[in-house]
Amino acid sequence: MTAEPKHLPAGLYFVATPIGAARDITLRALDILAAADVLVAEDTRSLRHLMEIHGVSTGQRRILAYHDHNGPQMRPRLLQALADGKSVAYASEAGTPLVADPGFQLAKAASEAGYRVTAAPGASAVLAALTVSGLPTDKFLFAGFPPAAKGARTAWLTELRDIPATLVLFESPKRVARLLAEAVEILGRDRQVTLCRELTKRFEEVRRGTLADLASSLSDAPVKGEVVLVIDRGRARPGAEELEGALQTALREMTVKDAAASVADALGLPRRQVYQAALRLREPG
Repeated sequence: MTAEPKHLPAGLYFVATPIGAARDITLRALDILAAADVLVAEDTRSLRHLMEIHGVSTGQRRILAYHDHNGPQMRPRLLQALADGKSVAYASEAGTPLVADPGFQLAKAASEAGYRVTAAPGASAVLAALTVSGLPTDKFLFAGFPPAAKGARTAWLTELRDIPATLVLFESPKRVARLLAEAVEILGRDRQVTLCRELTKRFEEVRRGTLADLASSLSDAPVKGEVVLVIDRGRARPGAEELEGALQTALREMTVKDAAASVADALGLPRRQVYQAALRLREPG
């Protein structure tokens, strides 16, 4: 189909684009792309290809690139276009702009300058993953991408551990097995998780299980493609007295290592934490 250009009031329009299937774009998004005075994209090739698929002509318009590396240079140019009374359409590479996307600073600058900022909502990997995960959706937290450094990643997972909400995060397929293994230690081996891969695409796959199960399966068979992880909320963490009582009972019949493993599984706590507590109980005095 071909979207007919229509008058578009001046302002900044954030346009959601498909995360896989090209037909997952709204009619309003196509109208905006057809009519905007200025076209901006995180990836100009992706937007140009999407517009060609749907028969939307760029006409005499160039598609300007806006990404993390050129944002400081491009923002004044786009703000000037808004000052000149033009309509500016920004499209993410895939999904909803500003979700793991460089558009935030542009939205902030435009809104602070008093220009109209609006959205053409549509596809979102976060919401698509929640929909198919089978995990609670009444309260969730999008945590983005984990930090690259191990120490920062450990602190990041520890911060997320006790949040009473379903966790949604992105990760590279090359690093997702490592992340799941670390999550087993910090979030607990029996915590439920859903791995969503290549959502809306030909080889879409959804795996469900415990953190321990999925970490084990990925160590033997790495995945490819875009990955979204949805992790169930943690249950209320037992207090120090409950942990100590459970360890004292277990230590009467087990070694420190076996007692720590048994109690950690029973209470849903990281084994390393419980092992350290067991060692303290066995210290003289």
